[in-house]
Amino acid sequence: MYGKKVKLRFVFLALILASVILTVFLVLQSLKENVVYFQSPSEIKSLIELNKKKIRVGGMVKEQSIFIDSDKVNFVITDFKNEINVVYKGAVPNLFAEGKGVVAEGFLKDKNYFTATKILAKHDENYMPPEVKEALGDK
Repeated sequence: MYGKKVKLRFVFLALILASVILTVFLVLQSLKENVVYFQSPSEIKSLIELNKKKIRVGGMVKEQSIFIDSDKVNFVITDFKNEINVVYKGAVPNLFAEGKGVVAEGFLKDKNYFTATKILAKHDENYMPPEVKEALGDK
């Protein structure tokens, strides 16, 4: 009923459509594995169950909470309602200081203890990420 050219076009279009669907599926799966969610200390305290995925915790570095050992830094992130203790091994950014905004990326050990693999403070002293500003309630 259909000619050879029409059948060939239909097969070609079906292959292109299948390729596009497969590509979109693979891209979405890749993104899903690499997503890192942001949470404030108050959101962490209200968690029902802890997951072992990488997250970002943001807030302000509590005054007089930074303790530096030879290879690690201990400090407290606060959103002025709740606090979380953070341990980080490595060099901190130059703008990392008490009373300044910070975002730490890493893993929760429990609702009070966070092990950071990365400290994000690559901004000037007046900038605050929108997520942190919203979590702090525009303080």
